[in-house]
Amino acid sequence: MTLGLGLATLCGGFLFPFVIRMAWGKMVDNWGPIGGWMAALFIVGTVWCINHGISTPMITQSGAAWVDQGLAAGVGVWVASALVGGNVKKSFPKIAAAVIGGLLGGFLLSLFL
Repeated sequence: MTLGLGLATLCGGFLFPFVIRMAWGKMVDNWGPIGGWMAALFIVGTVWCINHGISTPMITQSGAAWVDQGLAAGVGVWVASALVGGNVKKSFPKIAAAVIGGLLGGFLLSLFL
């Protein structure tokens, strides 16, 4: 992977949690529960198209660096919350549950894919 592709991948990974932190809560506050569905549609869809769906995507899956939007969102939102004073210790059981769930899901998929 070249330096340019690496920087574009880093920026693409940053973009998703940044837009989530900036817009998702406001959409829910303004439009209620339908705002969450609209945020899921517009934020996830738009950022996925920028990161993966255009002819020169921001995120390059080369094998040397692997970035998933779910991982980018989780890590980015967690780091942003920690930086603004969130309770990091309280988040560890949830992180452990997410890792165990991901490992279990990956193992189950490996059985038949």
